[in-house]
Amino acid sequence: MSAPDAVPSAQQPADPSAVDPADYPRKVLFVAGAGRSGTSTMAGLMQILGLHVPQPEVVADETNPKGFGEPAWAVEHHDRLLKEAGVQVSDSRPEAWFETGRVSTREKERITTADWLESHFAVSSELVVKDPRLAWFLSLWRVAAVRTGATPVFATMLRPPAEVVGSKQTYYKNRLGSAHLAASWLNMLLHTERATRGSFEGGDGSARVFVRYADLLDDWTRTCMHAGETLGLQHVLHARSEQIRDGHRFVDPSLRRVTQSLEDLGLPKRLHDLTADTWSELNKLAEPGGDTPDVHAALDQLREAYVELYEESEAISRSSVVAAEQRVRRELKGRGPAAGRPGPAAGAPAPAAGGDLADKIPHGLRAAIPPSVRRGLRKAVGKTRP
Repeated sequence: MSAPDAVPSAQQPADPSAVDPADYPRKVLFVAGAGRSGTSTMAGLMQILGLHVPQPEVVADETNPKGFGEPAWAVEHHDRLLKEAGVQVSDSRPEAWFETGRVSTREKERITTADWLESHFAVSSELVVKDPRLAWFLSLWRVAAVRTGATPVFATMLRPPAEVVGSKQTYYKNRLGSAHLAASWLNMLLHTERATRGSFEGGDGSARVFVRYADLLDDWTRTCMHAGETLGLQHVLHARSEQIRDGHRFVDPSLRRVTQSLEDLGLPKRLHDLTADTWSELNKLAEPGGDTPDVHAALDQLREAYVELYEESEAISRSSVVAAEQRVRRELKGRGPAAGRPGPAAGAPAPAAGGDLADKIPHGLRAAIPPSVRRGLRKAVGKTRP
């Protein structure tokens, strides 16, 4: 796509009208990556070029005025599964992958997910599914796609971690701090890379690409054509001139509004070094021919180093966990009528056992408490759901 209104002649058929999209093989493009890393832009471009985003979509808002490109059903599906697994969207715990993996193996969820995909193949043979929660359940989606006779393919977005952290702090008002957000970026990208690496091992014809957000903004036509060729996306390879023009109107270079550096985050040294080294290795995957065993081995070592760092941090922070638990107990105890606060008015419905007190504890405080402790506290106030 070197020209602004045409596809390269080597890719465009002599008679484009002879190509029947109904004859394209079934394929699902899964757009993965950390939130605020350009996943919406990638999904939006794929939609413009002809892939189908299952409807209805999540409605655009001030944090993403051009739209999210997210199927609403998938977002609700992931939210429910994350709650059942006791995992946050930006969870920095390596063990969180075991919890979501356990949920992903449930036959009921595989059937539900496959049935949903099947219903949307009636609209198009090539679908695009994107959601920042998606990476937690890649194995679930891979199985579901294969069961519908489709090939799962993956595009992982890469954006400098400092920009991702800054964007989340700006648009999501995240109060957990730069270190937590950088750790969650590491956890997400290192494990997403490992999960999509199965594209080479699964024997289902799947493939993957890594796309730098900066490349997408600088030259989206070239970047999307590379993805289309690598992943065999027929709608991209046979895109029409009017679609290319729509893509130019959609991409706005000013979308890269946060441009801070890793040094600006003031991270602990080991976390800073791990983040910098991971970013360097991931960038190699975005280069032609860069998805090599040597890079895989380097990323394996970085993932192991992150797990070790996290386990050490947990081991030495038990006092903080105990203090947080005690604070939660005081909060819960101090909210009842016994603390001098009036009870419910006469005739008013009584709150559910324990009410929603645990849910009203500040998120940052709850995030510091292990899931087992949170479950115990919920049971103490009459709630059993983690």
